[in-house]
Amino acid sequence: MASVKYVSVTKRFGDVTAVNDLNIDIADKEFLVFVGPSGCGKTTSLRLLAGLEEVTEGEIYIGDTLVNDILPKDRDIAMVFQNYALYPHMSVYDNLSFALRLRHAPKAEIDQRVREAASILGIDHLLQRKPKQLSGGERQRVALGRAIVRHPKVFLMDEPLSNLDAKLRVQTRAELIKLHDRLQATFVYVTHDQVEAMTMGTRIAVMNKGFLQQVDSPQHLYDAPANMFVAGFIGSPAMNFFEGKMVGAEEELAVETRAFRLPIPPRMAHALKPHLGKKVILGLRPEDIYVASEVPPGIVGQQVACKVDLLELMGNEIFLHLAANGDNFTARVSPRAVATPGHPIDVVLDTEKLHLFDEQTQVALIPREIKLGISQ
Repeated sequence: MASVKYVSVTKRFGDVTAVNDLNIDIADKEFLVFVGPSGCGKTTSLRLLAGLEEVTEGEIYIGDTLVNDILPKDRDIAMVFQNYALYPHMSVYDNLSFALRLRHAPKAEIDQRVREAASILGIDHLLQRKPKQLSGGERQRVALGRAIVRHPKVFLMDEPLSNLDAKLRVQTRAELIKLHDRLQATFVYVTHDQVEAMTMGTRIAVMNKGFLQQVDSPQHLYDAPANMFVAGFIGSPAMNFFEGKMVGAEEELAVETRAFRLPIPPRMAHALKPHLGKKVILGLRPEDIYVASEVPPGIVGQQVACKVDLLELMGNEIFLHLAANGDNFTARVSPRAVATPGHPIDVVLDTEKLHLFDEQTQVALIPREIKLGISQ
């Protein structure tokens, strides 16, 4: 297997810059997920690594080898596409063995690899069927198997679960995680689904408009987003944002919004002193807002009077859509919470979980080390 490195990689299509100065080191055996909205450059980044697009500027390495001018077939990678790309006239066995037959591998080796991959994926009983006789999930396993038999240095996957129904996506997600653990291979995976990214990736690379926004572990992305885009993209429902201003003095700082005044925890105050008197954006995740009658022990919070606009009953939780003096926001609360649309309710905001962003640059103002509680 091998590591992958993007060094100042840029890709332009005429006047459009699809990928802009991308720098990422992907470790050997890592599962890295590119995630972002449509048109953000994630698929182009994958296609550049595969050799399906030419690099405009920069360098791409697989292991220690510069691959910019190496043909896709010689890069020792295997790609799994969204549409499976199976040969309809061939059996599953022949689809799995096709690349090996092209390389004139010995028949015994081909048979061994095909049956090994089929066993790993649980498709041993499907080897003589044609693709049209398979379900969507079975076709996806065959596409994965075709990649596995090649024993590539790097597996590339471009939204491979998009065509599956919701239940099968969850099941296949788990299978891919187990597959990565079993193969101990380098996986580079593209998706627009942040839930897929959070549950599968060793690290996640968040992209927007061709620019890499942040690369980090799923939990660190969630706890310490580098900017408002990452904060709003990672997490469902999305983070709530409030326009505000830093007020107070010395160690007693607060953020004042239209709806409330939220004190800044002492551990964050020193880093935020330079922003005193300036406009900021306050971020709070829906799960860090509690109905006042159901605040868990140990939560340090600020109570706010609101009105309930809407309830979304999810079974195991409730999404409360709230309004307070012109600010609208969402809380993710226990199904036991008592709330009625159109009626007032008191909620508590967890001050220890607040996020602050510069109004102009949208960059996070609280240092990552402080957010994660890392000693400096």
